[in-house]
Amino acid sequence: MPDTALHHALAEDLLAAYVSGEPIPPLIETHPGLTVADAYAVQLEQVRHWEADGGVVRGHKVGLSSEAARRQIGVDEPDFGHLLDTMFYAEGEPIPTARFLQPRIEPEIAFVLRKPLRGPGVTAEQAADAVDHLLPALELVDSRIRDWKISIVDTVADNASSGAVVLGSTPVPLDAIDLTGAPCSLHLNDEVIETGDSSAVMGSPLNSLVWIANKLGEMGTALQPGHVILSGSITRVSPVAPGDRVTCTIDGLGAVSAVFS
Repeated sequence: MPDTALHHALAEDLLAAYVSGEPIPPLIETHPGLTVADAYAVQLEQVRHWEADGGVVRGHKVGLSSEAARRQIGVDEPDFGHLLDTMFYAEGEPIPTARFLQPRIEPEIAFVLRKPLRGPGVTAEQAADAVDHLLPALELVDSRIRDWKISIVDTVADNASSGAVVLGSTPVPLDAIDLTGAPCSLHLNDEVIETGDSSAVMGSPLNSLVWIANKLGEMGTALQPGHVILSGSITRVSPVAPGDRVTCTIDGLGAVSAVFS
């Protein structure tokens, strides 16, 4: 099967999993020759499908932003996915868990851009200059791959295991927080379940923004004004269930909560 036909077929399989609620076997098992480049092509096939249905790309997420996560999956750089407008929930708006297959939650720092950022060659100073403000964020990650049995090819093809996003409501300037060590706690139903600090995200979440600007630039794409960039999880991910309330608190950024129905 030609590459383009295969990419389209695999994208259709993943899209069907969203509808059926049934995860599919790992792509790397059914198609062991798949490369990361193939996986990004499959991801883009799905993005084009969502856009054709009226969806709008509102930003990107960086995955595998911690050294431990990359080591676990056997890669030496992060990956990325697209954030569509349909993935965003307002704080306090009930998130229907039935919409997802295998949901897990993680706390993140979100960058909101005020001007375009195009790589390659973007520096930390240029990335910082492009930031309008920061927000605390909760990302609901999900997998259309059975039992979360993912390789790098599987998660990239599956839009970096994206699910949903909840952003905090109070913007904070970039220079108001120490991104190299901002403490973070994750509460599940008023109990602290995870703690960490922002250095877990590539030493600083700003490095995550630099990485994705340059990675997308290699592919001919630029980050746009108003785009939201999720920089990566500060702590380990945690499963969520109907009735759960999850709150992320980050020193200097405040808190954001998500409620699951």
